Amino acid sequence: MSQDKLIKLVSVGDAKGVGKGHVYYTRKNKKKHADKKFEFKKFNPVAKTHTVYKEKR
Repeated sequence: MSQDKLIKLVSVGDAKGVGKGHVYYTRKNKKKHADKKFEFKKFNPVAKTHTVYKEKR
């Protein structure tokens, strides 16, 4: 995986704050989404539920 296009997605945790700080890495198309910060709902294995992940630069 190309290292220059990698972005870090950090979990904000669930309602109780469990799983905060868990990290996913993914790639981003800088030509299409240069000015936007990504925000996804992904599975958090620490909290064992889907939580919001925000892009950290």
